[in-house]
Amino acid sequence: MTQIGNLSYRPARRLTQLYAGLTLYGVSMALLIRSGLGLDPWDVFHQGLAGHTGLSFGTVTIAVGTLVLLLWIPLRQRPGLGTVSNVVVVGLVVDATLALLPAGLPLATRTALLVGGIVANGTATGLYLGARLGPGPRDGLMTGFVARQPRFSIRLVRTTIEVAVLGLGWLLGGTVGPGTVAYALTIGPLTQFVLPRVTVPLPPNPTPPTSTPVPAPG
Repeated sequence: MTQIGNLSYRPARRLTQLYAGLTLYGVSMALLIRSGLGLDPWDVFHQGLAGHTGLSFGTVTIAVGTLVLLLWIPLRQRPGLGTVSNVVVVGLVVDATLALLPAGLPLATRTALLVGGIVANGTATGLYLGARLGPGPRDGLMTGFVARQPRFSIRLVRTTIEVAVLGLGWLLGGTVGPGTVAYALTIGPLTQFVLPRVTVPLPPNPTPPTSTPVPAPG
């Protein structure tokens, strides 16, 4: 029986890792925003919406995450604790971190924020996914669609969705730049490096009980 989303197995380790990962993810988003050198596709979209609605970046992130989560319903996806926590925690943390980080920093500092933000983002993704308490709403949307439409690959679905939100976000005024390209090229390898090192191992399958041998007559 899989232990994904089941808190009966190693709850302290998994909850700590989940919320550490989500907190770091929110911090990484703020670092990328303050770098001013380009955001990942979804955050380009979030920033564009924030600019047009007057809402904070974190509030828009929470609102979009909630709407994406509603799209899980026709896909028959079930959110885990990590999924719901992702929607709320990341948005709150990114707003809190933005309040502490000044804008308009020198280029060298902003370049360091970009590099640190990408590394932190890859690490954070590995941490919260490795806790096995449910994917984020955007990742679950992709995997849920592929599960219902297996003729499409995850790579194709992910690329299609991210190109769409990137284009829409750019039209809305979100920041696209060298950081967007750097993120696209490095986030996969970074997550792939971190994830196996922090994934909580599943318990071994219980050994079926052995029957008591019947003594031979005689």
